[in-house]
Amino acid sequence: MAKAIRLSAKENRPVARPRDDSVDYPFLFLVLLLLTVGLIMLYSASYAQSEYDTGYTDSARYLRKQAACAAIGLAAMYFFSRIPAAVWYNLAWPLYGTSILLLLSVLVVGQEVNGARRWINIAGIQFQPSEIAKFAQIVLFARLTRHFGPDAETFRYGVMGFGMALMGILVPLALEKHLSAIMLMGMVAVVMMFVAGTRMKWLLAGAGAAMVFVIVYISFMGYAGDRVTAWLHPEQDPGDTGYQILQSLYAIGSGGLFGLGWGKSRQKYLYLPFQYNDYIFAICCEELGLVGALGIALLFSMLIFRGYWIALRARDRFSTVLAAGLVTLIAVQTILNLCVVTNLLPSTGIALPFFSYGGTALAVNLGEMGIVLSISRQRNKRKIQEVSL
Repeated sequence: MAKAIRLSAKENRPVARPRDDSVDYPFLFLVLLLLTVGLIMLYSASYAQSEYDTGYTDSARYLRKQAACAAIGLAAMYFFSRIPAAVWYNLAWPLYGTSILLLLSVLVVGQEVNGARRWINIAGIQFQPSEIAKFAQIVLFARLTRHFGPDAETFRYGVMGFGMALMGILVPLALEKHLSAIMLMGMVAVVMMFVAGTRMKWLLAGAGAAMVFVIVYISFMGYAGDRVTAWLHPEQDPGDTGYQILQSLYAIGSGGLFGLGWGKSRQKYLYLPFQYNDYIFAICCEELGLVGALGIALLFSMLIFRGYWIALRARDRFSTVLAAGLVTLIAVQTILNLCVVTNLLPSTGIALPFFSYGGTALAVNLGEMGIVLSISRQRNKRKIQEVSL
């Protein structure tokens, strides 16, 4: 009898359950794991270039700068994970207007790096306004989705409404000749419009118009045209336009199944240009092999699917579309970068999230993941029934 009472009391004990307002820990773990692996691979990919640039006195120059930006990004991720999504709803239009002003200011006071004028230097801090514009576009599209409601399937709202907001960002980018950002933001916009309810026939028509624009844009932009030529026939000019992609393919091929081992890449010794930036995945393939490359791709896939899982369980329409847009941004960047490095697509200048060198992009990406974590706090609460505003 006493034993039965003890068992009954044990069964009636309250079971420890996660708090309703806790963040999604699997998503947080995946973000931190990708960041850690990215910093490790960045050091390996960049130390030869760092030594060369510093007269062989410092092998961790780029790692220190990236780690500092990672610390800022982690702080932003924590801070944003505590901010309710409703705050971003109220900030959508101010963020959008500010991003357009920053993009236009690049044309006047922007700094030219590697032949492109896309950076602004404020108090010694260099950043790309396009990174802010990507985030602003996603927040505004999420707000418009809630505002349009069921009307998003109509041409007036689903096409013209979203289209006018998108053009406000794309026109300044076109003036900067920032084709990679145009492609990236256009793809993210299409996914968000689909989630909002825009009819597929309008999305297909828009995709066709975008293809025509890209063809015309490349025809009048010799630099981008050279990239397409190098993509199709890199072997025709191995010493110039085809050099980078050939070196990337050499790195991938020499890695084999299990790789040469961490730190043992040969292509990073100033053979492969931008080996620690846009083409860092080629170094990952060379040092970690096919197995390691697939492992990295699997981590990104898990992060993306978990992010969409969070979006589907968000409490309101705005939060759902906001989370889906932020996760889509990571997904599109990852897919485009991997396709470029393996020569499935022409060079676009799009970095690999959490891996490629670039302080602004890393800090912004981590901050955006903080917003997804904030939305995940509401995943166990009842959904709010909304009407269009």
